[in-house]
Amino acid sequence: MKKAALSTGLLLLLFAAVGIFSGGFGSQPTPAVAASHIRVYSAEKGSYIMSDEVVKSKDEWKKTLTPEQFHVLREKGTERPFTNKYAANHEHGIYRCAGCGLDLFRSEDKFESGTGWPSFTAPIAKENVKTLVDKSFFSTRTEVVCRRCGGHLGHVFDDGPKPTGLRYCMNSAALDFVATK
Repeated sequence: MKKAALSTGLLLLLFAAVGIFSGGFGSQPTPAVAASHIRVYSAEKGSYIMSDEVVKSKDEWKKTLTPEQFHVLREKGTERPFTNKYAANHEHGIYRCAGCGLDLFRSEDKFESGTGWPSFTAPIAKENVKTLVDKSFFSTRTEVVCRRCGGHLGHVFDDGPKPTGLRYCMNSAALDFVATK
């Protein structure tokens, strides 16, 4: 009797784990997770605003991004140095996420790093980017992603100039530039 009860209990745990009792086998796909509300900085408003995270499927991203943007933003790719559109950009303005349009960097914080990628000393607001540990390519680096859509932007290093000592080394393909006066 104890063996039967134990076996039944184990089966119930197993079924619960695979979702039998919550619509597991043969059920409809789980709907996308609702976007969270986040607090981010808006250059246009000059203050913080509430925004929704942008959640899209791989196919939806492919429809809205160029192949290069998709490779960088969604597959964590890197563009070739010295061949991208913003490394040598000296116009005054705001750099936004090419995936969702979130304000990310100011031209005032851009500097010539000599790396061939646009580099910044700081984001427009710490809330607009998120950093993650990146252990790819046999090293540990700090990845920078867009806070609103999670798109890969580049990496941050601690070899930048004052005042922060940081170098946010970004991919031009992950950015859109909007000139301002």
